[in-house]
Amino acid sequence: MEKQWYVVNTYSGHESKVKEKLEMRAQSMDMKDYIFRVVIPEQKEIEVKDGVTKEKIKKMFPGYVLIEMVMSDEAWFVVRNTPGVTGFIGSSGKGAKPTPLQPYEVDNILNNMGISRLDVDKELEVGAKVKIIAGPFTGMFGVVDSIDLPNQKLLLNVDLFGQETSVEVELSQIEISNE
Repeated sequence: MEKQWYVVNTYSGHESKVKEKLEMRAQSMDMKDYIFRVVIPEQKEIEVKDGVTKEKIKKMFPGYVLIEMVMSDEAWFVVRNTPGVTGFIGSSGKGAKPTPLQPYEVDNILNNMGISRLDVDKELEVGAKVKIIAGPFTGMFGVVDSIDLPNQKLLLNVDLFGQETSVEVELSQIEISNE
């Protein structure tokens, strides 16, 4: 079982409360190994009104929260039964587990927020083995040589035809390798 991103439907306007409750329940019910991150998709907008510039935070998808989790029966139960949660998106109901978001979908949303699908602080370090999942080197494995977080780029050492070669990839083009 691997962790993936899911979309949870909430009562509109209750996204922050649901995020807080999910994080508390993950702690108190010892689900830290199944429920990792809860994100409210939002972005900053600059608004000019009467000549005054204001920065506002606007929800990208009101009534929805993203959750990074391992879809076990217990974790599914905990999330579904959190106050304010009305269900998962991508589930047909009738006890069927939901479909996770594709990595490119998660990347689009999180990149607009300035964060990465990968929990870079915990999962990514120099020397880590990663799999390239997009771009010209798709399917190849590499070892992280350097991390450029401000530009969301990595320098990887990849074995090309028996020769170790440095390639630059974007964070959204890789996933952590378990091999």
